[in-house]
Amino acid sequence: MEEAQILQVVEVGATLGESPVWSPGERVLWWLDIKAPALHRYDPNTNTNDSWPLPQETGAIVLRSGGGLVGALRGGFAFLEVGAPGELVGVDWIGDPEPDRPLNRLNDGRADRQGRFWAGSMHDPNGPPETYFEREPVGAFYRLDANCSINRMIEGIHVSNGLCWSPDGTTMYTANSPTREMHAWDYNPATGEIANERVFATFPEEDGRGTPDGAIVDAEGGVWVAEFRAGRLTRLSPEGTVDRMISLPASRVTCPMFGGSHLGTMYVTTAKIMLTNEELVREPLAGALFAINVGVLGLPEAAFPS
Repeated sequence: MEEAQILQVVEVGATLGESPVWSPGERVLWWLDIKAPALHRYDPNTNTNDSWPLPQETGAIVLRSGGGLVGALRGGFAFLEVGAPGELVGVDWIGDPEPDRPLNRLNDGRADRQGRFWAGSMHDPNGPPETYFEREPVGAFYRLDANCSINRMIEGIHVSNGLCWSPDGTTMYTANSPTREMHAWDYNPATGEIANERVFATFPEEDGRGTPDGAIVDAEGGVWVAEFRAGRLTRLSPEGTVDRMISLPASRVTCPMFGGSHLGTMYVTTAKIMLTNEELVREPLAGALFAINVGVLGLPEAAFPS
């Protein structure tokens, strides 16, 4: 396993860092601390990280073509507008896909190549469970279309993760983390419909391996997966075989994203959730945001068309 070539470390100490999104126009990285809850903006040019408090746990964000962001909050999808650091200007609610599931919240999400916002939900009542994966399979994956309609697409999910798309947008990847599997789906870029679900990759339950969390696809079609509790990123070939493994000095690796000049820098969020005091002493960089060099370029993320 390779050691990460670390370019920068932002020592934020996030409880559950997630959903990094590179904004090419602003040349900044937006990201979340789900459990704070807070929205962050990291500027690599000045090496500064600003933040905004959020009204609810927020699992994912995507860029909005007209400016601002779209968020997947505990209570549903919403447009987010921020002002100066610390000033949340507005939360314009779009809709709650699960009014009948009050103990669920929205979690991992990403825009497809056309800008539709996909996000999954998970059972997450107040207070951490004894183990992270003691969840009821009552989550689902949803697709938010440009007209703001919300479509329930996949049922029976414990912990929704891994959403990303192949370079041509015709394959979608998902993870239901406790199963230790990523699945692939045929994806129709014109309609956002899915078909032909199959197992893409399995993460063995053995020492040193984790469960699939956030994921991103590079320009060559490689699928980079954060292995939660393993302190590593795993690059899978388009056929699902392990190509590379890169270790990071934080066990709770949560989500990768390409950004920076020519999308040549990988940003990686991490977490300190459910680490003991003794473990935190051994992991002083738990919850940090990392910028690393993985020697491959990324692809631009589409913005929600609104």
